[in-house]
Amino acid sequence: MSGLSPAPRPEGGVGASSRDGRFAPSPTGPLHLGNLRTALLAWLFARSAGARFLVRVEDLDRSRVRPGVEEAQLADLAALGLDWDGPVVRQSERGAFYEGAIARLDAGGLLYPCYCTRAEIRAAVSAPTASPPRTATPAPAASSRRPSARGRRRRGALPP
Repeated sequence: MSGLSPAPRPEGGVGASSRDGRFAPSPTGPLHLGNLRTALLAWLFARSAGARFLVRVEDLDRSRVRPGVEEAQLADLAALGLDWDGPVVRQSERGAFYEGAIARLDAGGLLYPCYCTRAEIRAAVSAPTASPPRTATPAPAASSRRPSARGRRRRGALPP
């Protein structure tokens, strides 16, 4: 990756080994059977490989996070006998790490602007998926390609 140095590996799972098991619940409601199955399988694979089991709470959508749910989810895991290695990592506490990663990508010329509106992003996320043809370098989505100056101004990417 053209001169990029590896990201620093703070404690708590960043830069974790590919053998490590991970579970990343969103604290928006109680764990359901699918969550518990995923956590159990990740824990079993990690323990059988002599690797770590890491928990990272996906709490970035503050409007959906419910008080007390994270604690209840962790208690549910513990009640099932699932233990984890290191502290629980919360996405909301990792802003400086993400800013550093973005700065390294930018320094390596690996970022490009996206001019999509939020509505276009929502539509893309909910669109049916199909396997795109493989190319050497994936092209950005058509709506991400550089629009006209008028279009960029309309979307707030240029001053009026």
